[in-house]
Amino acid sequence: MDCDVAVLGGGPGGYTAAIRAAQLGAKAVCIEKEPELGGTCLRIGCIPTKAWVQTAFAIKEAEETFGKLGVSVGEPQLDFGTANQWKDQVVKQMTQGVAGLFKANGVEWVKGEGRFKDANTIAVESSDGGVDVTFRSAVVATGSFPLRPPIEGIDSARCVDSTGLLAQTEVPRRLVVLGGGIIGCEFASIFRRFGSEVTIIEMLPKLIPAEDDDAAAELAKQFGKRGITLHLEKQATKVEETGDGLRVHFGEGETVDADLMLVAVGRGPLVEGLGLEEIGVELDRRKGIAADEHRRTTVPHIYAVGDCAGYWQLAHTAFREGEVAAENAMGHEAVVDNRGVPRPIYTDPEIAGVGLTEAEAREQYGDDVATGTFPWIANARAVMQNETVGWVKSIHETRYGELLGIVMVGPHVTDLIEAGVVALDAEATVETVADGMAAHPTLSEAVKEAGLVALGRPIHLPPKRRATAKT
Repeated sequence: MDCDVAVLGGGPGGYTAAIRAAQLGAKAVCIEKEPELGGTCLRIGCIPTKAWVQTAFAIKEAEETFGKLGVSVGEPQLDFGTANQWKDQVVKQMTQGVAGLFKANGVEWVKGEGRFKDANTIAVESSDGGVDVTFRSAVVATGSFPLRPPIEGIDSARCVDSTGLLAQTEVPRRLVVLGGGIIGCEFASIFRRFGSEVTIIEMLPKLIPAEDDDAAAELAKQFGKRGITLHLEKQATKVEETGDGLRVHFGEGETVDADLMLVAVGRGPLVEGLGLEEIGVELDRRKGIAADEHRRTTVPHIYAVGDCAGYWQLAHTAFREGEVAAENAMGHEAVVDNRGVPRPIYTDPEIAGVGLTEAEAREQYGDDVATGTFPWIANARAVMQNETVGWVKSIHETRYGELLGIVMVGPHVTDLIEAGVVALDAEATVETVADGMAAHPTLSEAVKEAGLVALGRPIHLPPKRRATAKT
């Protein structure tokens, strides 16, 4: 089988690359071994997890807000079977949608497991036999896999990764989460709302270690209020079966009992067994495939996108990288700009950031940094929604007023962060954000208000709150 562009992997980076290449006139082929398109994100990651997030949010609304708004619904009860049916229905709709997009754009899906035979051929093996796909350009988009640390007893069937947790048919009474990163914190938040006793064990001194310090501290504070037990700067040393559960050993002789343990210590790039090294593609088994801003590898007509080749293990970065790789493969000039990458975290409260964290800004710009924080308690729409936990923080440099970053904690911030993405991509100043009009009453007003606080001219904060502007 001959084609212009062959894409190995049908996840967010791969299917986007295949569709974009086809739009540009290529005969595009996508090689995917799973029974559905969409990769980890659509099938066993982002989409099913966030469907559970929506269920958890509905429970929270019924428990904490409906009564205040004058709506009586009684004590909420989780029907986990129905929640799982909804999760599966959402996944099915999204994966079928990708298959429909392939058909509409003329992308051919070759089902099977692919391996590079040479620099212009991918051999595909399947239950129906095999086929060689020859190409002018190729895009590697094989994704990542959950890591499992070398801890005694962690091979227990009760120690599951995110895929295993999403497959559960019953809510565990006691859940231990090994790893306080994004995946661990999201599942901890969900299952606490579902009724589990949740304990997080994290070896570093804070949750979501790569995120803004203030956001991490706020999340830890709110998790504590919700009854999630945190053990920071502690390492798990052993897991043992107790007959009807697990006993997890950590720290200096400490233990916690659980019915299930989620192992969420990170993900590694899927790069082995693909024949890449044999054709000269440089890679690192921990960091992934080496690729430049055009997403070119060390073999110029072969590109790499998504988790298998990037620092950002995010579906939306894979989308953009797939577009860029396809455009370059088809003779256009495109680059990936990492300045405006949004960082959504679907915990309760939600967290989102874009650009630099405050610590990163001060490391790069020293004393020429100012921040302003606007709390949700001062936002009318947040008060109406009974969602006043958290804040919006604006970060800028003071010499020219360039906006460096925005960090948010609170209601719907994973949606609101797009305003910061656009501002950073446009190289906006903090004055541009602060002086723009924001519809009232809306949550998005907080972005403008944080900018006003950063400039030292807040309108909707009382004097005692104005100290939240920092330089």
